[in-house]
Amino acid sequence: MDEQTARRDLLRICHLLYERSYVVSSDGNVSVRLDDGRVLATPTMTCKGRMTDDLIAVTDLEGRQLNDRRASSELAMHLLIYRERPDVKAVCHAHPPHGTAFAVAGLPIDQPILSEVILTLGCVPLAEYGTPSTPELTDAMRPLVKHHNALLMANHGAVAYGSDLWQAFDRLETLEHTAKIAILSRMLGGSRNLSPDAIEKLINVREAAGYLDEGARCQACGYLHETTLSCPTGDRPAAHSYSSSTSNGAGKVSLTREELLDLLAQAARLVES
Repeated sequence: MDEQTARRDLLRICHLLYERSYVVSSDGNVSVRLDDGRVLATPTMTCKGRMTDDLIAVTDLEGRQLNDRRASSELAMHLLIYRERPDVKAVCHAHPPHGTAFAVAGLPIDQPILSEVILTLGCVPLAEYGTPSTPELTDAMRPLVKHHNALLMANHGAVAYGSDLWQAFDRLETLEHTAKIAILSRMLGGSRNLSPDAIEKLINVREAAGYLDEGARCQACGYLHETTLSCPTGDRPAAHSYSSSTSNGAGKVSLTREELLDLLAQAARLVES
């Protein structure tokens, strides 16, 4: 992508993120990697709804500043993704409300409820909490980046990436739309997952069509728990569980992921009633 087109697209996407309330104030950050190795990035402490061309920061792939604008303090997240995924040329990080609700609830978006999502995005895992703008965050993300096209970051937000800025934005939009549908379906009594056979067929279709390759058959993919497909790492994670306790440490309660989701759905219905 030439620099002029990249700048134009970066500004348009910044404005869309703000218009759709995926970011507010100076939240979020966007970057694109040029063919010559330079990175165009949103600057620190700047509202995406008011981004202009002269505000765009330029760095190298080590994060060294190449113009008079200082890039977002979370640029390290983008650089990690570029290092781990040579196919990725653009990254969008934002705080879309429904997707971020999953992140603050400690839940991935990994249930196979929509065929289109399986075809074009895959599951979205939850990276453990890490302090933003520190190595804690990138360390938590690193094991997941190679096998996923979008991540949730616990108590933080979402990040999506792709071969260009529009694909990165589209994946973020799909993440948010899926999260919204999942929350609404729970208010109606719960979603119905696609069958293992249906999931396997969709995965075969997406690989044949080139939507996603075998690298998306990830080690943490909730879809794969229901199929006979093998993960490239050979690892299968243990079932998720969540626990809470009273302030004095007594009365500890452990919940399975399904039980926790049922409780959240009941709470949502009570709020609506």
